[in-house]
Amino acid sequence: MTRPLRVAVIIGSTRPGRLGPAVAGWFADQALPRDDLTIDLIDVADTETPLGPRLATADAFVVVTPEYNHSFPAPLKQVIDAFSVEWRAKPAAFVCYGGISGGLRAVEQLRQVFAELHVVTLRDTVSLHGVWSHVGPDGRLIDDAARCGAAQAMLNRLVWWARALKTARQANPYAA
Repeated sequence: MTRPLRVAVIIGSTRPGRLGPAVAGWFADQALPRDDLTIDLIDVADTETPLGPRLATADAFVVVTPEYNHSFPAPLKQVIDAFSVEWRAKPAAFVCYGGISGGLRAVEQLRQVFAELHVVTLRDTVSLHGVWSHVGPDGRLIDDAARCGAAQAMLNRLVWWARALKTARQANPYAA
C-alpha cells in the first residue's frame, strides 16, 4: 500500500477579520474522508512555527488566497520568497476567494511566481465568488454541491501530479 501524500494547505491572508481559516477549514473537511492524503494546515499568520521543514516534507501544496487589490496578499509572497528548494518539482493547486472575480486574478499572478520556483500549478482551481454569501452564521462555509465537486476534482488531479512528481524526484533528483 502506498502511504498517503502530505498536502500543505497554506492560508495566505493575515488581515484581521479574514476568511482564510474558514475557507481552508472547509477545504480540509473535503479532504478528510480521503485515505490517499493527509493535510497539514499552515497559516502564514503563525509566526511561531517554522515553515521550512513543513514545506520541505510536503508532497503537494494548496494555496488558499483572497484577492486584495487584484493580487494576492504580501505576507503570502514573503513566505513564498523565503524558500526555494522546498517548493521545487511539486504540484500546487489553489482555493481562492473574493468579490466578483472570486480571487482568480490573485491565482493568475501566483502561477507566474510559482513557475519561477519550478512548481507545477494545476489548471483546476476552486473559486468562491462573493465569498461572504457562502459563510454561515457560525462563521463556517456553507456546503455547496458544485464547490464540493470542484474540490474533489482538484484533489484527484493534485494526487495524480503529486505521485507522478514524487516518483520522478525519487528516480532522478530535480536540479533547478
